[in-house]
Amino acid sequence: MTTAPPDPGGLSGLVVLVTGAASGIGAAVAALAAERGATPVLLDRDRDGVQERVDALPAHGPPGGPALALAADVTDEASVRSAVGAALHRLGRIDTVVTCAGVSGPVGSRLEEVALTDWQRVFAVNVTGAYLTLKHTLASQRRSPHGAAVLVASDSALVAAPGMVPYCASKAAVVQLARALSVETADEVRVNAVCPSVVDTPMSRGDLQVPDFTGAGYPVHRPEDVAEHVLFLASPRAAGIHGAAVTLDFGYSARSAFPA
Repeated sequence: MTTAPPDPGGLSGLVVLVTGAASGIGAAVAALAAERGATPVLLDRDRDGVQERVDALPAHGPPGGPALALAADVTDEASVRSAVGAALHRLGRIDTVVTCAGVSGPVGSRLEEVALTDWQRVFAVNVTGAYLTLKHTLASQRRSPHGAAVLVASDSALVAAPGMVPYCASKAAVVQLARALSVETADEVRVNAVCPSVVDTPMSRGDLQVPDFTGAGYPVHRPEDVAEHVLFLASPRAAGIHGAAVTLDFGYSARSAFPA
């Protein structure tokens, strides 16, 4: 008699939709989800980039079926509705959603220097994008015995640096979106947020104008490390965690200002 191999992440057979999946945290989440036996749906406005990510996944694919690449703009409701519809048509369901699509906006600009269009763009991608994705996937998630959503926020939702008011405000909104939705979907869909500090992604390197983080003088996450936390929260193994905002900042926000 043979026994089934252990499921190391509790995701085997689930369909996991990931936004912002062409690079950074989103790409890492999708790759790890496939490795853990889920069927990832990679959604990004970068059609070629997201298809390249799917093509790079193991040829045998996850047990739940082949990964799916979809091009969509998370700020456009018709685009999101169409992409989610295509995923449901192909795969029949969506169990888990991870919203990674995000922009940082005008880093280094004082608030009075921030153009209204830049402010609106940051909120459109970071907040409205998460809202639209959840709006059009929740019906399927409610039908799943393992419905879950993880919203990628930032430690900037909790602490702040000069020149980042739009980004900080938008990520605080993402955290409260997760908390409010967790109350609304209690006993149906678990909703949580993760709040990482600096992650080594193309966006953060561009914002800080560095080629890499060698010798940065502060700790920096790898996207793969954040993906581990995200997929734990997404998995049935985190069944008791609902409405949480998990801070991944190496303990910095816990430190007292007392000079000791």
